[in-house]
Amino acid sequence: MNDDNEQESPEQSEPHPADVIAALHAENVELKDKLLRALAETENTRRRAERERTDASLYAVTRFARDMLTIADNFARALSHLPTDIRDAADPQVKAVIEGVEATDRQLLATLANHGVKQIDTGDGRFDPNLHQAIAEVPGEGKPAGTIVNVVQTGYTIGERLLRPAMVTVARKETGQSSPSGNGATPGGAVDTKA
Repeated sequence: MNDDNEQESPEQSEPHPADVIAALHAENVELKDKLLRALAETENTRRRAERERTDASLYAVTRFARDMLTIADNFARALSHLPTDIRDAADPQVKAVIEGVEATDRQLLATLANHGVKQIDTGDGRFDPNLHQAIAEVPGEGKPAGTIVNVVQTGYTIGERLLRPAMVTVARKETGQSSPSGNGATPGGAVDTKA
């Protein structure tokens, strides 16, 4: 027999061990990257689902709460139209009805608050277009221009979202008063179209 026939040609030999190790290392790096990306995507999906579940439970009552605010407004209007002197002079039965309406109003607002619905605070007098809707400019009665003069309708938030803006009147700029923006512009003034 001839020894030359038994030897394999270099083309048919197995790959060099260093090449095998390099290929396995590259495949390992690729698989680790895919695994890390899959884990990150799974975590992001879990967080997104948790946030959506929380939002759904918190904001599920939004439409119902908005409808209930109409009832709260009607209670507030009814109670605001009853002068103190007439109430004091009323019969005990009428006083009992009035106290019942007040108690119902308080209970309604407390129930809404238990479900995350809160009144917008307008006590500081600053107008915030994210929370307030200006329905008119009125004389400021000594207040700076752009501040809240009167709250016509109470606004509410639910969680971190606006449920209904507060309807307010704001102080108009009076003559001789400087503009809050400092640029001398007046609300409702002409717009410079040449600039």
